[in-house]
Amino acid sequence: MWEALQRLAERLDPDDEFVLRELKGADHTAVVLARLAEDLVEAAYTPGGAYERLLELRARLSLTDLTADVVTANLQRLLVQLADPGGRLERQEHITVADPHARAGDLLTAVVRAADDPSAFKALAAEPDEWLVRLTRRRLLLSGVEEVHLDVQVGAELEERLADPDLIVTQLPYQAGEKRSRLSTLEGVEAVGDRLGPGRTAVVLGPADALVDALTDIEAARLRSELLRSGIVEAVVNLPGGVNPYRSGYRCALWILTRDPIRSARGFVLLADVSAEPLDERVCARLAEDVLIWRAEGHRQDGHDPRYGCVVPVAELDRRFRAPLTPPGPPESRLLARTVTERPALIAQAESELERAARRAREDADVHGPLRVGVVRRTGGEPAPVTVGALIAARRVALVKGHRIDLKHIIPDGHHDVLGREEIHDESPIGTRRIDRAVFAAYRQAAFTEPGDVVYTTAPRFGVLVDHDGLSVVMHPARVLRVIPGAARPFRPRVLAALLRAARHTARSPGATRPSHRIEDLTVPDLDPVDVERLDAFLADIERRRGLLASQDRTLAEIRRLTVEGFADGTLMIDLSG
Repeated sequence: MWEALQRLAERLDPDDEFVLRELKGADHTAVVLARLAEDLVEAAYTPGGAYERLLELRARLSLTDLTADVVTANLQRLLVQLADPGGRLERQEHITVADPHARAGDLLTAVVRAADDPSAFKALAAEPDEWLVRLTRRRLLLSGVEEVHLDVQVGAELEERLADPDLIVTQLPYQAGEKRSRLSTLEGVEAVGDRLGPGRTAVVLGPADALVDALTDIEAARLRSELLRSGIVEAVVNLPGGVNPYRSGYRCALWILTRDPIRSARGFVLLADVSAEPLDERVCARLAEDVLIWRAEGHRQDGHDPRYGCVVPVAELDRRFRAPLTPPGPPESRLLARTVTERPALIAQAESELERAARRAREDADVHGPLRVGVVRRTGGEPAPVTVGALIAARRVALVKGHRIDLKHIIPDGHHDVLGREEIHDESPIGTRRIDRAVFAAYRQAAFTEPGDVVYTTAPRFGVLVDHDGLSVVMHPARVLRVIPGAARPFRPRVLAALLRAARHTARSPGATRPSHRIEDLTVPDLDPVDVERLDAFLADIERRRGLLASQDRTLAEIRRLTVEGFADGTLMIDLSG
């Protein structure tokens, strides 16, 4: 079988551009890998899908050469959206995409795999490391690029006969901070721009200290100014930190270049800053929309106002020689947004709500009076301890497992709340994750919570909450302790939850992967029914009072947020004359 594989490789790869060398370097014992590869392809549906799945595990496989330059999935998605290969394919039958600094081919592969028809691409790349060159060739071939339309060179230059790309998507080679030359970074951007023909676009990822920060080097500042005056710079984007996970201190920025843009865009540059935003799907989509609309429409008085930046005249940037390339102020769309223009009314409305909340608190105090717990030192014997396991065995409490819910079935507007560890640990407000009743009905042994169920989790740490209303769905790894009301010496849900929070051995030592004790091993005092009733009444009183205070606290926080945001963007002032 191994000999047959080698003969097949010699026939399919006679010039040894893809895999022949690697197969000849192995012996017959590697035939087990061929069988494993077949299983992987079947599981991933396509050879390209299997190969990409393996590369997703590169960090776990300690492949340092393949992980050092990897960017986050969201940034990779943003680069593809900014390049807009789909939009260009709508206008022409084939497009050529290039990367002069390919490394492992991540960006080229992402662009190709984003299209419905990868065979419509010609792919050009250059990379000094021959091992990475062969890896990139394999990835592009398996992604659907036809072999005759594929050229990945060993070295630093693209094949000159073919180097007329429609799109260039590249990441400039990393340089350590103490050796980094801002001038060489800008020269790298200039070299990319020189490869662009009329109407062609490049997306260049590089160090922020050269692309957007203030410059002290006169030569670098002069070159950056020349690039801006050349009219090739379409947009500059300042990115948040952490987009290169394996170089956490390496701040990145984007330059989007277009040769001979539309007439209404000439003389202007879109400056965008998302450095304070999480680079999630929403931010990526809005930022890409800003850039693509700017590319299509240019500067219009009645046009699209960017959400994350400003359109700035190149002449103004030239006057601010060596200054940072960041928006001079908040986007006009933010200043004119409805939430901004209505801030005074929103603050006045919140002030009225605060007064109503305070009035409700005063009315509650009139009815119930001040808090008087009436606690005294216990006399006589202490309550006997009992484990949760013993309560389950005595049928005083029942243990109910949570459901394994597919994340794609969790939506914000379903019929039933989903309760998991996020809700238990206050990481997600109850009601923001829901599931449709028809979808949940298809789950095996689907069951809702009952009023008073105690929902708990031990991962990543111990926590409990009481579902007073019921009809919720508990999501694994969370589980339910259900108090059985007809049992002898029954607990109350509030009391059981409070005693579990106070129980010993619920914490997890640093570095431990499992809790020190199971829920069945936790010990609570077996209180007398009178004590249970009185403690339950006390806990209910505390919950009611805390709810009244929380309403005021949320309203005060909203007033503070709106006011500070108004002062931060210069749209509000405080007038004490009224």
